[in-house]
Amino acid sequence: MSLKKINTVLAAAFILFILWFGTEFILSPQTTAPGFGLPSWPSGDGGGFLIIKGIRDVVLALVLAILLVTGHRRAMGWVLLVEALAAYGDMTTVLAHHGSVATALGVHCLTATLMVVNGLLMLRETRKDAAAPATPAPQPAR
Repeated sequence: MSLKKINTVLAAAFILFILWFGTEFILSPQTTAPGFGLPSWPSGDGGGFLIIKGIRDVVLALVLAILLVTGHRRAMGWVLLVEALAAYGDMTTVLAHHGSVATALGVHCLTATLMVVNGLLMLRETRKDAAAPATPAPQPAR
């Protein structure tokens, strides 16, 4: 299997996973939130923050989907690297608030690390395209 095909399958899997998880947070935050890894529920009107997390995830997935569909593979590699910071941030949040270490590492850290790997592979795949010099346009004969 070619590197391009592997990258495409991994990126599509990330898009679907992030889109599904974000949608779950929007549609049923009360049932989805325990899987995030935090030990306690938001108090008062804090449930709205769960929906914000869902919207963030949906937007992250849509950005990746647009780059994949339009063929901007090098940009997608960079965006995967940057978006991995959100998952590392989720891991840090869970750990800082005495949440589930297993979820922090097994879900958030693993997801982020796989996104970094996919992003680096995408950049490697497109390295030749980025390094190729632009060929000058032919000049009209005089």
